[in-house]
Amino acid sequence: MTDAEDLRRRTAELLAAHPPATTAPLDFLRARFDAGLAWIHYPEGLGGLDAPRALQPVVDALLADAGAPGNDPGRNGIGLGMAAPTILRYGTDEQKRRFLRPLWTGEEVWCQLFSEPGAGSDLAALATRARRVDDGWVVDGQKVWTSGAHQARWAILLARTDPGLPKHRGISYFVCDMTDPGVDVRPLRQITGEAEFNEVFLTGVAIPDTHRLGEVGEGWQVARTTLMNERVAIGGARIPREGGMIGLAAADWRARPALRTHDLYQRLLTLWVDAEVARLTGERLRQQLAKGQPGPEGSGMKLAFARLAQQISGWSVEFLAEDGLTYDDWTLRRPESVDFTGRQAGYRYLRAKGNSIEGGTSEVLLNIVAERVLGLPPEPRTDKDVAWKDLPR
Repeated sequence: MTDAEDLRRRTAELLAAHPPATTAPLDFLRARFDAGLAWIHYPEGLGGLDAPRALQPVVDALLADAGAPGNDPGRNGIGLGMAAPTILRYGTDEQKRRFLRPLWTGEEVWCQLFSEPGAGSDLAALATRARRVDDGWVVDGQKVWTSGAHQARWAILLARTDPGLPKHRGISYFVCDMTDPGVDVRPLRQITGEAEFNEVFLTGVAIPDTHRLGEVGEGWQVARTTLMNERVAIGGARIPREGGMIGLAAADWRARPALRTHDLYQRLLTLWVDAEVARLTGERLRQQLAKGQPGPEGSGMKLAFARLAQQISGWSVEFLAEDGLTYDDWTLRRPESVDFTGRQAGYRYLRAKGNSIEGGTSEVLLNIVAERVLGLPPEPRTDKDVAWKDLPR
């Protein structure tokens, strides 16, 4: 059984064999993965040691103190937070060996081809088709709101393989090569001026059957694993006390005493308390994750994250008065990473508007919490047992 002392010893050995000051960052990350110190709860040979997930901070702290390079999770958040746990659970041994190492080191960035123009909140209504051919599948359709597609090497893809079945049962789950012919990525300019998102057109894209995750027709079950991990990744990230957006608001308050009012003070205190409650709840959720797969509780964390981000960023714009309305650059950019708290207050205010849409709309997540956490009766669903091809569109 790997314990904290064993992890300290292994980390010291890694640092001695690959000093961060003289080792190329990519070489260090590869060595860390091979030593089982990437995500220690993963199996041996796949970046882990079958160790308790709760001990990961022991390794991370030692490497941070030594100045070791990180793998830039903001650049490959979909790969690390969503694709990797799905591949680990449903992938074949060959798929795990092929994809997990370059995913963790950041050599291969991933994106998510789920949402469509007519299937966002109702994702199971997706219309992208995958037709079976002798050596695999041919995919045609359109995806939208695809973060990071402009730099992704691979994508996790949902496509309909049997339109004669009800919508949740006729879907399969694939890994799509974003460099293949027929994949067309186009930028979507957002309210921030950036094009962090994209729309992706798939025309006759060939996918080998070896790039299917899970059984044919069971893509929705696989996708639920992805979606639950997505909500934890967005809403349950580990941050220090007074970190994230509330830390920026508190710093502005301390730096500008001339702008303070009693009303703004009371509202900041309320937001600070709410942010701290959310942070501690996230810590408890991560402890639960150490014992198994994420559950619907992650939807509650993502709900809290979106609400707080919008309220705190709104408070900051109001507190900073005319300075809160300034904006440094409207130039169309295609950023390499997602940063909810980057740039100035005006950017944070506009970017936070998307937090209640991406990763599951707040309305859908409220239903999930109601039904799967609180045990309330589900809403009537008249399309549950109707073949997808017979549904009105």
